Amino acid sequence: MPAKPLHALVDHARAHSPFYSELYRDVPAVVTSLTQLPVIDQEAFWAANSWPGNRLLTAPLTDACVFKSGGTTGAPKFSPWTREEHLDSVRAFGAGLVDAGLRPGQKVANLFRAGEFYSGFVFIENALHHAPIDNVRLPIATAPDEYVADVIHGFGADVLAGEPMKLSSVAETLLARGRPAPQVELVLFGGDILFDDLRPLLRSAFPNAALSSIGYASVDAGLVAGPVPAGDDLRVHRAFPDRTVVELIDETTGDAVTEPGVPGRVVVTNLFRTLVPILRYPAGDRAEWIDASCDRFRLLGRSGEGARVGIVTMPTEQVRDVLLAHDPDHHITGMQLVQRRWSGRDGLIIRLGHTAPPPPALTETLRRAVLAARPTYDAEVAAGAIHPLQLEWVPRAQLATNPRTGKLRQVIDERPAH
Repeated sequence: MPAKPLHALVDHARAHSPFYSELYRDVPAVVTSLTQLPVIDQEAFWAANSWPGNRLLTAPLTDACVFKSGGTTGAPKFSPWTREEHLDSVRAFGAGLVDAGLRPGQKVANLFRAGEFYSGFVFIENALHHAPIDNVRLPIATAPDEYVADVIHGFGADVLAGEPMKLSSVAETLLARGRPAPQVELVLFGGDILFDDLRPLLRSAFPNAALSSIGYASVDAGLVAGPVPAGDDLRVHRAFPDRTVVELIDETTGDAVTEPGVPGRVVVTNLFRTLVPILRYPAGDRAEWIDASCDRFRLLGRSGEGARVGIVTMPTEQVRDVLLAHDPDHHITGMQLVQRRWSGRDGLIIRLGHTAPPPPALTETLRRAVLAARPTYDAEVAAGAIHPLQLEWVPRAQLATNPRTGKLRQVIDERPAH
């Protein structure tokens, strides 16, 4: 499916979608640049994309596959793709798998989730089917970890593809059995960032495997970007040529970010989806350019993700970096920030996953390191505004995940609503 000119995409959306007709009411009749279009407001977008009474679609729903997304606003939402749109996406993604390290003839265990409108398993299975090289597909989905471990050894899987938390739980099972899998040559992760705290666990279970992103896509934003071979940096991606445009937008000013190393929120335009047009849609992630040509970008995490305790902001990425820098023996295998409120004040618990109990002194070392990096927290404790920072360790499997997607919940807000 060839890319459509921007003006044709805009004209089609404006003419056939009530949502875009209203959104583009003050947009010039002839659009020549993306910057002439407003960045989509997600709440308004999903309010229009309701069922029944949809105001976003440009045509009746007669030939499509409907997937479900948690979006970036939490509640599940439905997103339809036409047959041609889905086929073009999986062909592009299949080609990207070769860039990620897939080699001819490899046996690929697909561990992504299936059912309940979830797209991950179906999308990756079709991407493998349409990849430009031969491969053997093992459609396992989210079978129990013990079953997956048996398949890895019994069928000789060369490649594993799945969400980071599923891959980690399989790795834990293999190590608990005393049977790592050195025959696995490639581990492909998708659906979430593979944080550094999970790498030692994966490398212990799969000592000879390369780690790579499987690509960057979502149900709502659609096809976004493919992985770029970049050594140990697994967060680098590049927009799919002639299919997507990725912009980075300053979260405060709304201006375009063009300087390498400057964070911005990811905004996506899809050049071939027309049933549900995606024109300057916020993907919900933050990234930074790594080259002056604004071609390759590094994902940094979810937009605005972090805990706020009183007036103190605790960004997840900064907290994780501090913790890992003070954990040289790799005891940490996951992290989430838990916000609670008791005795009239907010408090923060940093919950850390482990596979074996850490040395007792490590907890206080880590707590002091975080406070040294975020001194405002201790100042607010001294002022009586918030509770002292706490750390707790749990087995990695007890870290809270999204029950539908299996993604690790980075921030958990357990404070009462009122």
